Amino acid sequence: MGFNNLTKTLSFNIYDICYAASAEEQAQYMAYIHEMYRAERLTEILVNVSNIIGANILNIANQNYEPQGASVTILISEEPIAAEQLSNSMSPGPMPGAVVTHLDKSHITVHTYPEGHPDNGICTFRADIDVSTCGRISPLKALNYLIHSFDSDIVTLDYRVRGFTRDVEGRKHFIDHKINSIQNYLTPDTRDRYHTIDVNVYQENIFHTKMMLKQFDLNNYLFGVEKEDVPPREQQRIAASLKREMSEIFYGKNLRRGMRYS
Repeated sequence: MGFNNLTKTLSFNIYDICYAASAEEQAQYMAYIHEMYRAERLTEILVNVSNIIGANILNIANQNYEPQGASVTILISEEPIAAEQLSNSMSPGPMPGAVVTHLDKSHITVHTYPEGHPDNGICTFRADIDVSTCGRISPLKALNYLIHSFDSDIVTLDYRVRGFTRDVEGRKHFIDHKINSIQNYLTPDTRDRYHTIDVNVYQENIFHTKMMLKQFDLNNYLFGVEKEDVPPREQQRIAASLKREMSEIFYGKNLRRGMRYS
């Protein structure tokens, strides 16, 4: 293979869903999220992503917004010495406790979007992340680390390879690694924890995967209270509201009233 100028982009949204009954509890949840995912912590996460995919950091720009939200952008370049040690094989990348080293030129960005519903107590936190590279290695190697760096109830993933590169004989290559599903880059325990759906367009090198947690424990979604402190009928109502919210985000559409959600 000669000079590799393929552009590989991993774009995904992670969602954290929560129930906060009162306006005061919603404000406390927003303050908690704002503190938990400030630009400084997001920068640390993205620096680790740069290490995982094998990138030199050229520049970092970050910003905390008021009353909430944050953004980070990192410009990266290829590490020539480590490039030969990198692998774009269809296998999972490292978990948060096993960050490794040195990738290709482009950028990594994250933007956060906290949101609360004024009427039904549902709060959502969305992190919008792009890892875009030009060169040999795939940004999918950072996938497991990113999923486990956030409280990910729902994850939507898009991976696309654009452009082409040439081999030394001048023949064009529109992709330089085997892939039939983003799921192949997830660890087995991650795949076991989530419902997953693939929508792939192989001939265009476009891959899309949606993930939603299988297990639902109401205690994991209540902010400031335990489910034992909530009357049983109210527990059922809150659980139905949360499951509806998660199903609508997962399927990307508003669902009919009265439907049952798994």
